[in-house]
Amino acid sequence: MEGLGGLRNAVRQELVGRQVDEQIAHRFPVGQRLRVLDVGMGQGTQALRLARAGHKVTGLEQDPDMLAVAREALAGEPAGIRDRVRLMEGDGRETGAHFVPGSFDVVLCHGVLMYVPEPDAMLAGLARMLAPGGLLSLLVRNGDALAMRPGIGGDWNAALRAFDTVDYTNRLGLDVRADRLAGLTATLSGIGAPLQAWYGVRVFTDGTEAGNHLPNEAEMERLLAAEDRAGRTDPYRAVAALLHLCGVRG
Repeated sequence: MEGLGGLRNAVRQELVGRQVDEQIAHRFPVGQRLRVLDVGMGQGTQALRLARAGHKVTGLEQDPDMLAVAREALAGEPAGIRDRVRLMEGDGRETGAHFVPGSFDVVLCHGVLMYVPEPDAMLAGLARMLAPGGLLSLLVRNGDALAMRPGIGGDWNAALRAFDTVDYTNRLGLDVRADRLAGLTATLSGIGAPLQAWYGVRVFTDGTEAGNHLPNEAEMERLLAAEDRAGRTDPYRAVAALLHLCGVRG
């Protein structure tokens, strides 16, 4: 976990990984080797984790630098794991150009939609990639909680502006957008992959106090236990920085 770029990302990757595993266990027979597509896979954390679990994973990433990082990480894996992973350069909005509909049992799209101004067409394309009963896993910025981060940081003007918009500037200085739970719920229903479960991610560790250094192992486990509980419990999960939505193809 020390290689995940600080506490926020470590919490995100660990919690989302556990949640994906939970949904897979609920929806597929034990031991089934699944076909997984990870769209916008970044450094490949989830792709490699699922390959280590025995699944066949295709990672799609349009940023050449991130793809190089993922390839370097894959090169350090045993041959059996390397053989289960295919890494491709490509845009998640063009999955139909790369794959046949119904090619995958699980499609991940984590931390991507905030960079897509009009995501509905992309989401419909991702749903088409799923076989019947397939799992669509989305991780998005929570548009209903945009005031939390500036409010915790004492930036009251930014907090007030955040109540009336889904647009924001991220930590990289990029102008991006968030999604609201109600809107994505309606979209998932409309594309034939209705919402089955959702979680909040980073309820407590998104504020300015969440630095780049990880606590010791025992403290990290307590932190993750608290985040896991909050991410499943109302009203806490509704104000998480991120939302993890899981839809299932009908």
